[in-house]
Amino acid sequence: MLPVALLWDVEQKVKLYREQAVVLRTVRLGEADRIVSLLTFGRGKVRAVAKGIRKTTSRVGGRLEPMSHVALQCWAGRELDVVTQVEVIDHFRLVREDLGGLSQALSMLEVSDQVAQEGQPCPQLYSMLVRALKTLASSSSPLVAPAYFWKVLALEGSLPVLDACATCGKPEEGSTTLVAFDMVQGGALCRSCRQGLAVSPDALKLVRRILNGDLSAVLAESPGPAGAEMARLAGYALEAHLDRRLKTLHYGYSLGTGASPSPACPQASL
Repeated sequence: MLPVALLWDVEQKVKLYREQAVVLRTVRLGEADRIVSLLTFGRGKVRAVAKGIRKTTSRVGGRLEPMSHVALQCWAGRELDVVTQVEVIDHFRLVREDLGGLSQALSMLEVSDQVAQEGQPCPQLYSMLVRALKTLASSSSPLVAPAYFWKVLALEGSLPVLDACATCGKPEEGSTTLVAFDMVQGGALCRSCRQGLAVSPDALKLVRRILNGDLSAVLAESPGPAGAEMARLAGYALEAHLDRRLKTLHYGYSLGTGASPSPACPQASL
């Protein structure tokens, strides 16, 4: 039988773990601490206390800002874990210095925070977010976040019907044209079934290209009216899926960094 001291040492080591994560948001705790929400590779969403992070003498204060990609060590607690070590992998400084890029990044962080579940590993979501932030750092396209939204919907298994009428099932071919979009009905709608938001063929084509592996080419092109329409549809579809308003998304659009995702889009004529 192992000595008590040795058993205690083993237990403490089991409670310590290392992870890579993206900081989603932080909340003040007391006078000097913060609660940090993290999207990790192997543990899903983790909420941990960063002790003393708000002190002017703290060496890790700038390492745990929202959007930072970090490698960290934590101690697993009963309700909240405790951050014990942090190393920065990427601050995404170029994204932080660009208003449009920052707005898109914050909306992706909020979406990830809503989708990720504590204690439920989702390495696909973590990898998607890291790739999207890296893309933002190298691309000035306003369509990075909307593309991320569509991919999140696909990952969640809630992707709307895009190549046929969601109500009657008629494929988009011949005389059948998809002219509207409604998440309640399940996606794109033909002229006979139309309701919800009006949608153009070019906007639906952009969504299909993003989901079919042509994202790099889409981001390299000028977004134009179809890109703005696709972005509105992405925000609308994701808010409908989450059943909540995305604060950072609307804040960013109010600054002129995108198109409003709310159904201020034209309504489909009945």
